[in-house]
Amino acid sequence: MGKQYETVIGLEVHVELATRTKIFCGCSTEFGGAPNTHTCPVCTGMPGSLPVLNKQVVEYALAVGLATNCGINQYCKFDRKNYFYPDNPQNYQISQLYLPICHDGWVEIETAAGKKKIRIHEIHMEEDAGKLVHDEWEDCSLVDYNRSGVPLIEIVSEPDMRSADEVIAYLEKLRLIIQYLGASDCKLQEGSMRADVNLSVREQGAPEFGTRTEMKNLNSFKAIARAIEGERERQIELLEDGKKVIQETRRWDDNKESSHAMRSKEDAQDYRYFPDPDLVPVWISDEWIDQVKAQQPEMRTEKLARYQSEFSLPQYDAEILTSSKHLADVFEETAALCGKPKEVSNWLMTDAMRLLKEREQDAGDISFSPANLAKLIRLVEQNVINRTVARTVFEEIFANDTDPEVYVEEKGLKVVNDEGALKTAIGEILAANPQSVADYKAGKEKAMGFIVGQTMRAMKGKADPAVVNKLVRELLLR
Repeated sequence: MGKQYETVIGLEVHVELATRTKIFCGCSTEFGGAPNTHTCPVCTGMPGSLPVLNKQVVEYALAVGLATNCGINQYCKFDRKNYFYPDNPQNYQISQLYLPICHDGWVEIETAAGKKKIRIHEIHMEEDAGKLVHDEWEDCSLVDYNRSGVPLIEIVSEPDMRSADEVIAYLEKLRLIIQYLGASDCKLQEGSMRADVNLSVREQGAPEFGTRTEMKNLNSFKAIARAIEGERERQIELLEDGKKVIQETRRWDDNKESSHAMRSKEDAQDYRYFPDPDLVPVWISDEWIDQVKAQQPEMRTEKLARYQSEFSLPQYDAEILTSSKHLADVFEETAALCGKPKEVSNWLMTDAMRLLKEREQDAGDISFSPANLAKLIRLVEQNVINRTVARTVFEEIFANDTDPEVYVEEKGLKVVNDEGALKTAIGEILAANPQSVADYKAGKEKAMGFIVGQTMRAMKGKADPAVVNKLVRELLLR
């Protein structure tokens, strides 16, 4: 029996805040944009330019700290972290080392073994760096400073996680809290939420932690889970071979499913931190904290309970609908417009979820308006269209946010309720299928289903199935 190993994991999670402007200047934080168009002397590090702190950044950091049970350093300040890298135009990053805004918090996650608290060491505010673009054709590296100076909070956990499942549960919990607060959209694919994984292994029951490595470049939950598994195996293999794990920063390559060393791990003194001389300390009053607390929105746990009591939704539906702030907003707005919460839930839980899965999107990508879904629900309720047609119309709404009333009118999709036209169509189908008529008269109910199906096809799905059933039965019994 070989040795049993335990994985010990702590995370540094960087979250880009949803402010319209950067942390120390008035440039736009919008994602995309041509390279170096969202820049000014401050965020490109020009000599003599002076930073001015964006108050909204402090409010968002406070809101996240309070929602994750942190203590608040009411006197906090900014420090310079000195390092030289092309995407860092000042040759230092403004961050918080000595007095971060939030400290000693926790969030609770669900694990296979039950609830577990993951402690948060601290949350600090800082600026993002620019982005290097490697041009293989020209064999050079270009730098885009649009992201430079975008406000970040860094959430540093304690090494409390023991598996990839716990890490994903923790990240999903953080993402949900931050999205509900409106502090960030937390889109991993756009880099507005990034996680660095600190991982070590030790023999089961050993009191000391092993030597840790830090893995960067993780931009999806799947990549994080694969990186954890890959690094755990790499470290165990080294120890089994009698070698040592080296403390270093590694870069994960998700295509190759392996990591490689980037640099040996620096210590805080290597960055020569010192208080930033251009920024005054931040004093957070009790009143300001109370004000941010009072503005905290209804969080997921409260929504979950309310959806079940107020809208009589099953727990499963409520859990799915509240698993994304955007999905919950779409649900609530649509329900308010049409007054049919269960019907709204059914459309979102079945058709919307199916289409998201097919397109490999998540709930945050839903772009249709609640008004158009409410109109569709009313069209079905008023029997203007039947459910089969409604599903086709929903696909159009989902893809293009089309007005269903206009679409149904233009495409001629209204239910055919003209009994004369229906009887004529059914008569033709009965005449063309004498065997089915004989089968029905001989007591074979299935034959009627075939006639109804043929009629619906002839009417291009636009007839009311209940009316078709009634007329087919009447005509067969003649």
